[in-house]
Amino acid sequence: MSNREAYEQKLQAKLDEWQAEIDKLRARAKSNEADARIEREEEADRLEAKREEVRQKLDELRNSSDDAWDDIKDGAERAWDSLSASFEKARSRFK
Repeated sequence: MSNREAYEQKLQAKLDEWQAEIDKLRARAKSNEADARIEREEEADRLEAKREEVRQKLDELRNSSDDAWDDIKDGAERAWDSLSASFEKARSRFK
């Protein structure tokens, strides 16, 4: 397996993990009072949007030429870092 394939698989696995976390956040929101439920749903929506950015970068990576791959990978890593930070912030707020 090439480094590129390994990176793409790692990114896909993390996207799947983040989707599970978003789903948990939405499930917990249903059991909260109205204000807390709205806040958790809004946070889940923000996380979902950031996750979609990373998924789009993964699609770009998969469809890129070898020459463009490094440049696109840099963008994917920035999106990944942003989403990771958002997840950590959400986890600390909603525990």
